[in-house]
Amino acid sequence: MQSPRDLLTDLWTSVGGDAAALDRVTLTGDEPQLPSSFRVDAAAQVAIAASGLAAAEIWAMRSGQMQDVSVDIRHAAIECRSERYLRRNDEAPTSFWDPIAGVYQVKDGRYVRLHTNFPHHRDAVCQVLDCPPEREAVQAALLHWDGEAFETAAYAAGGVVALMRSREEWQALPQAAALDALPLVEISRIGEAAPKPWPEGSRPLAGLRVLDLSRVIAGPVAGRTLAAHGADVMLVSSPKLPSVRWLVIDTGRGKLSSFADLTTQEGHASLRELLSEADIFSQGYRPRALAALGFSPEEAAAINPGVVYVSLSAYGRFGPWAERRGFDSLVQCVTGFNHAEGQAAGVTGPKELPMQILDHATGYLMAFGAMIAKARQAREGGSWHVQVSLARTGKWLWEMGRLPHGLATPEITPEVAAPYLDQVESGFGTLRAVRHAAILSATPAAWSRPSVPLGTDAPVWPASW
Repeated sequence: MQSPRDLLTDLWTSVGGDAAALDRVTLTGDEPQLPSSFRVDAAAQVAIAASGLAAAEIWAMRSGQMQDVSVDIRHAAIECRSERYLRRNDEAPTSFWDPIAGVYQVKDGRYVRLHTNFPHHRDAVCQVLDCPPEREAVQAALLHWDGEAFETAAYAAGGVVALMRSREEWQALPQAAALDALPLVEISRIGEAAPKPWPEGSRPLAGLRVLDLSRVIAGPVAGRTLAAHGADVMLVSSPKLPSVRWLVIDTGRGKLSSFADLTTQEGHASLRELLSEADIFSQGYRPRALAALGFSPEEAAAINPGVVYVSLSAYGRFGPWAERRGFDSLVQCVTGFNHAEGQAAGVTGPKELPMQILDHATGYLMAFGAMIAKARQAREGGSWHVQVSLARTGKWLWEMGRLPHGLATPEITPEVAAPYLDQVESGFGTLRAVRHAAILSATPAAWSRPSVPLGTDAPVWPASW
């Protein structure tokens, strides 16, 4: 198996990073840190280290000052499930899950996983099953369904579900072959523009403006990471869309938060105005969904030549599943992780990984790609498109190899995690939250703005500060 250092080297050089910069990175600690047969801790450490090194390299471009980057593997593992350790006014997180979310059996003896945290996704499942939103009723209805037929019908109705597949079953699908053709972090030039000069500032991303159009974990983690290195990050959401409040609190650190309903003329105009002054546009809509609203990568580059456009998808940018909705738990289930982890644990049915590592790692990879593309823009000009997906991150994790006795590792408890948490005030009260795991020697990561409720700020960029 490759060491975390080797994995970082491959990732860094895959996007054209200078190999000499790796000499300034220190990776500490040993795996495993969490109980899993997969190398979830290494994935956490490497993804965070890559984003930290990208920030350090941007600072070197801006200031001429080199600095060291260090990432401890335990800290990285804790940060990659930061929502579990968050405390608000000493209150622990409530359940993230809707009452009918989770694993069920279907009539062919297989298992399906339902993601029903958003009401419209729950309604779609219950419409297909013709049953009330109660666990017993859902299970009874599912026993009349073939697993793959239900998965197909639920997606067609607007739901998000996953049939548990083995790795071999997933690899036999056309979507797996489509992913095989994609790099982990894809960066492409999509337009012409002059290089933009770096603004004044004392941090790597100071003065840069980032639009964050994402929900749940991966995309919001990317925005939170860019904010940790000094960017002005504006989270843009719609008052019509549901959200998970605890995740908003955790991933909202460092961000402004405004509303813009893109289905209205006013909301469309607000986003267009924000985009015209943004450096990075980061979004987690399904492929081509924003294009229907006039904000495709090419349209964004026409509105603001020189922009870096970042796209997150569940299953990749092309292939028969490219436009499927997806969440970490579902991608884990459908691509073989839950099946393999269950086998390693000797349990019947699926077993989840100990954190939503596909979400968290992909979030750091998004931030990494955004910074690499922004550095290219400053050197050579152009508009740029960065593309990542949860399933492609899963392929990366799978190819790292397995830990034969990893499941025997004890859990990281809140008490063990406590030294990695800071206390801060926020728009939600007093928070105890995980600080960033990438330690930069000259420009320490920090969130200058508190987490605030959705829609707190007007959809306009603040004056430089």
